[in-house]
Amino acid sequence: MVTAVAWMRGAAGAVVLSVVAFGAAGCSDGDGTPSEAVSSAASAVKSAGEAVSSAAAEAGKAAESAAAVAKDKLAEVKNGVDAKDQVSLGAVATDGDGYTTVPVTARNTDDATKSFAVQVEFKDESGNLVDTVVVTITDVAGKGTGQGTARSTHKLSGTVTAQTGTALRY
Repeated sequence: MVTAVAWMRGAAGAVVLSVVAFGAAGCSDGDGTPSEAVSSAASAVKSAGEAVSSAAAEAGKAAESAAAVAKDKLAEVKNGVDAKDQVSLGAVATDGDGYTTVPVTARNTDDATKSFAVQVEFKDESGNLVDTVVVTITDVAGKGTGQGTARSTHKLSGTVTAQTGTALRY
């Protein structure tokens, strides 16, 4: 969805340039006046702007949906304790399929074997939530560490950062 927004912004920009060109040249197709051509182009710009707004709303809905799924997954954890300070994230990357990934490390401070459910939030350069996933790292030995990888649910574009939302040890 974010890719669609970027593409549509580019398309809207191209339409705006067309409006300027028509207005500056005073051109018409011979069947109307230059002002009709400008009016028609302005209408196209308005439509492109509405499409951009619609695509942005869809991207927001996708992030909200992913957050709801993550919340449900975390709710399934029974007797979990806050372990956010026992979790660290590595560098954000893009895999071969175009999805955003980040390595997740869980450090088990308990003596017994435990598992972790870690919510990873992906955010754009403005800090807006664009996706969220839950990674489960199972059977981490007492006083040991476990590894996992968070992978976005859809392809993200632009500069993306990751942060730990909720982390539970159980």
